[in-house]
Amino acid sequence: MYDDEEQGELLDRFKELWIAHPAFMVTFTSVIVVFLSWTIRDSLKIRDIQQKHVFITGCDSGFGNLLAQRLHRKGFIVIAACLTEKGCQDLKACTSPTLKTVILNVTNPKSIDKAVEYVAAETGNAGLHGLVNNAGRATPIGPTDWLDMEDFHRVLDVNLIGLIEVTLKFLPLIKKARGRIVNVASVMGRLAFGGGGYCLSKCGVESFSDSLRRDMQYFGVKVSIIEPGFFKTGVTSLEIIEKDLHRLWNRLTPDVRCSYGDKYFDKYLKVQRLSMKTFCSADISKVTNCMEHALAARYPRTRYGAGWDAKLFWLPLSYAPAFLSDILLKLLLPRPLAGGRALAKNKVDV
Repeated sequence: MYDDEEQGELLDRFKELWIAHPAFMVTFTSVIVVFLSWTIRDSLKIRDIQQKHVFITGCDSGFGNLLAQRLHRKGFIVIAACLTEKGCQDLKACTSPTLKTVILNVTNPKSIDKAVEYVAAETGNAGLHGLVNNAGRATPIGPTDWLDMEDFHRVLDVNLIGLIEVTLKFLPLIKKARGRIVNVASVMGRLAFGGGGYCLSKCGVESFSDSLRRDMQYFGVKVSIIEPGFFKTGVTSLEIIEKDLHRLWNRLTPDVRCSYGDKYFDKYLKVQRLSMKTFCSADISKVTNCMEHALAARYPRTRYGAGWDAKLFWLPLSYAPAFLSDILLKLLLPRPLAGGRALAKNKVDV
């Protein structure tokens, strides 16, 4: 603690600094005011959540499952969409009868129509406060020339086309309630790393969400984008990823395999295992916290970065010059140099 004399000296020094450097002090004060104002604004919550309906896709496991449980405990009226009947039963077993479930395949228009009818009947004139487009898949992923169009469709039809169709069909209910739409993208929607439909689909989610947000602002509808880093969920299961990579590698033509080399595949698997162990976080609540804020905050944010790797590595890297991000990402993947030279040699010999 300072005595009266010391406090007086500190006050005199502060006055001298203010007089000597007014621009600095004004800037410092402005930063403090802006920070406090933003913090207070960000903490404000909506009222009457017990009367708010929220519809969440992809609730069999992972983010959607945890979010449904959290919102249910908070008091929201949750309607959880699962792909399977088992997913519905498991979710009901750990909640209460007030949480509703519905079967939904986002790639099936008839399934979406049935879900819309069910939600419309449940919400009535109130409309739908929140739509969380969480359903998604990651595989197939891999070098681009390992893939065919069917591989791209399998991911895009769920992550992007399905998301768009669900959004369009639920939009009248959202507009009625002047509600929110929360779309789950990824940091890989900002920075493409690895071939396949995943990064492509998440980039599409980013663009669709931005366009939708600007179109819906006149109707009081708010749109938020969740950009998770790497998290351990059913979608990012190493077992599933490796199994699909084996499928892709085994069907390659001899020419493509030769261009990469025999050792490339083993090195590629090691990189996948290392990245999953290094980057993947088991704490998926970091993502559901962002989703919950987007639904419960009076002023939801436009974008939410979730995970230390997203905030400290992937998102900053997405703003870097292309040559720099290319160099850093090149260090994370094996090089098919030996195979490339072998392929060139074969062509010369022919």
